[in-house]
Amino acid sequence: MEPTPETLKDLHYRMVRIRHFEEAAGRLAEANRLPGFLHLYVGEEAVAAGVCVALRNEDQISSTHRGHGHLVAKGGDFKRMMAELMGKATGYCNGKGGSMHICDLDLNMLGANGIVGGGVPIAVGAGLANKYKGTDNVSVVFFGDGSTNIGAFHEAANMAAALELPVVFVCENNEYGEFTPREQTMAITDVVDRAAGYGMPGVIADGMDAVAMYEAASEAVARARAGEGPSFIEAKTYRFYNHHGVQVLGMKYRTDEELERWKQRDPIELLEARLPELGVLSVEEIEAVHAAVEADVEEAIQFAEDSPLPEADTLLDDVYSMAGGNR
Repeated sequence: MEPTPETLKDLHYRMVRIRHFEEAAGRLAEANRLPGFLHLYVGEEAVAAGVCVALRNEDQISSTHRGHGHLVAKGGDFKRMMAELMGKATGYCNGKGGSMHICDLDLNMLGANGIVGGGVPIAVGAGLANKYKGTDNVSVVFFGDGSTNIGAFHEAANMAAALELPVVFVCENNEYGEFTPREQTMAITDVVDRAAGYGMPGVIADGMDAVAMYEAASEAVARARAGEGPSFIEAKTYRFYNHHGVQVLGMKYRTDEELERWKQRDPIELLEARLPELGVLSVEEIEAVHAAVEADVEEAIQFAEDSPLPEADTLLDDVYSMAGGNR
């Protein structure tokens, strides 16, 4: 689907929001102002933005441990997000979910997930519910290349295809599972090759190009909404920072040349180079977008810092546990 000028503005805005939120979160983590782990989405913005622009508010998404970008792209509130990262009571999960379990059910963002591949069956369950209810809503699952080595992924993909569920599988192939190159964990070069094993169509999309992602997602979403079953999109992308946080903790597993080569294809810069040529946004208007988003981020940080921590008597609220054994 050829994007309109408004769609191009939307793609740009969502990517800029992701970038500035993540950069700020990274700085806070470096300054020890955030508890817990932080997995940044910087570099992969085109994937979340391109897919979410193709969705309706009623459509669901499930996420990964690197989930801030997905929530922002779905319309997440900076203040509640930053408060959650700081463990404050005003956060999305009342400060108890943190970075890896952030969610917004009102936006149909079904949650980030600390378990590799854990969001895949959740999205397939949502797709089953959509079909059972007779709606034309679509569920999308974002997952990394390493997730396709997990049993839950294969079971969920098989179920989605066998039942022709309205699910779009979006593999964010950034070429690394934590610190391990993809080629050391699978014998195939293109993860999309696995789609054929389930009888679903699959395509490779340039995960550094928001327009390419939007076009691929629009086609897959339309197919799912029409009742034609699931599709698989492999987004070739790259994360600019380390697996978690900003510092590499003494481990060097990527060359400077590789990192620089990918940064030359920064998804925001690629789109911003096109917008003035297309008459969509001028250079001054692009700068104004960045300035406005930066101000929103600073306001969110102040809101989070001014917010209270959860009260001690709410320790067991909003949490659950799984009991094992015979009953």
